[in-house]
Amino acid sequence: MKKWTRDETLVALYLYYIIPFQKVSKDNPVIQEYAEILGRTPSALGMKIGNLGRLDPTLKVKNISGLSNGSKMDVVVWNEFSGDWEQLNKEFEGVISQYQSNDENSNIEIESPEIPKGRERFARISVRVNQGFFRSSVLAAYNNQCCITGLKQPELLVASHIKPWGEDKDNRLNPRNGLCLNALHDKAFDRGLLGIDENFKIIFSPLLAKTEGFDDLFKPYENRMIRLPERLNPSLEFLKFHRENIFQS
Repeated sequence: MKKWTRDETLVALYLYYIIPFQKVSKDNPVIQEYAEILGRTPSALGMKIGNLGRLDPTLKVKNISGLSNGSKMDVVVWNEFSGDWEQLNKEFEGVISQYQSNDENSNIEIESPEIPKGRERFARISVRVNQGFFRSSVLAAYNNQCCITGLKQPELLVASHIKPWGEDKDNRLNPRNGLCLNALHDKAFDRGLLGIDENFKIIFSPLLAKTEGFDDLFKPYENRMIRLPERLNPSLEFLKFHRENIFQS
């Protein structure tokens, strides 16, 4: 069996963060897509992602375990990129670009008419890397579900930054700096009309409580605990920053 390289394991780690753990399987279309790029089977890539899950302490706390087997390379890559979201994103894009270059410059003659489609696939992936890691990783952590209402409609879900993008460049891609919210409550959170306390309970600004519609759209969730993600709980430090600097008390 061919050993997994650092680059291949890095791709698996990236996918680990953008796919809900319970949806990791050989039938997942994202896993199938990247397996083809790596020249691996979907089963092998799915298993590698599961191997990485065993290293995640946030899963262990919730009695969720990854696959028991793994390699030394898994540990090396996990430790190298643990918490370094910018570097993970940057190197992942570089790896995928290299696979694209190798594909386009290959001297192997392939009669398949699917090559143009493959190149389009690489272009789509590049766009996803640049624009989608934060959203994908936050939504995956929350299993594509609003942490306040439980809404699961993807078009209405937002990966909301707790500390604004411009306030902390080191954590702009950090999934722990995100909440999965529906569009309405995202806007309220962004404007400081909604906050999360140190016990992960929902609080509302007195300014919002005075508005028409508050009783129907917001009050039912007051003092309720948010639905915590399967992994990567929102940072209490970031939530405190939001309460002290953005929330309108």
